[in-house]
Amino acid sequence: MRKSAVKSSGNVFIDLGYSPDEAAILQMRADLMANLRKFIKTKKLTQAKAAEMLGVSQSRVSDLTRGKWEKFSLEMLIILATKAGMRVTLKTAA
Repeated sequence: MRKSAVKSSGNVFIDLGYSPDEAAILQMRADLMANLRKFIKTKKLTQAKAAEMLGVSQSRVSDLTRGKWEKFSLEMLIILATKAGMRVTLKTAA
């Protein structure tokens, strides 16, 4: 049995059935977490060093690197990204 492919909307959370507003927030959280994990990996930071730099506990960095997105609000991820020296911007739809 062959299943047909379905074109993505561009937001996996919409494709999973979340409302557009909830999907937008989930996508932002996922993007910020991915960028923070990439930052930690690129800088070759230990969890302890990353925790010190970000002003959080090592266990919070562990949650971040393990992708436990449910433990982080969008606001907290913006704060962490800012502490990492990232510039957080919001793109608006045209």
